[in-house]
Amino acid sequence: MRSLGIDPGTATVGYGLVEELNDGSLQAIAYGVIKTTPQDPMWQRLLVIHETLKDIIQQFKPDRAAIEELFFAKNITTALTVAQGRGVILFTLAQTGLTIAEYKPNEVKQSITGYGGAKKPQIQEMVRMLLGLDDIPQPDDAADALAIAITDIHQSRYTLLE
Repeated sequence: MRSLGIDPGTATVGYGLVEELNDGSLQAIAYGVIKTTPQDPMWQRLLVIHETLKDIIQQFKPDRAAIEELFFAKNITTALTVAQGRGVILFTLAQTGLTIAEYKPNEVKQSITGYGGAKKPQIQEMVRMLLGLDDIPQPDDAADALAIAITDIHQSRYTLLE
């Protein structure tokens, strides 16, 4: 099973593809970020996210996708722009026919570290260990996306058992 994890945003969207191998181990297939320019109009930034994400899906052919649910920040402007990016991402994923799962930040933390209040460095180190990587994936948005993909694989295992 191959899952595409997405850490939503508008300036930076993290993505990470994780595959579960036949022996149950996990392997990072690809990860990185989609960056947009803050000086560009929002419609253009959203189009870049849509087109780039479509290309990633066509190139790596995930079986499913997972996205982090919106965490409401104190800054309403930031929350609104992230929500716009998240909407375009959900539309793109739905348009490609992928099964989509959504996870709260504390669910991802719980899945990766066993503690829903884990800090970012703990999550990043566990992602590195779970995927057998030499270094912590950079930038942070890509590491977060890999954590979301790992969570999705873990959760889909339980769903298959039901």
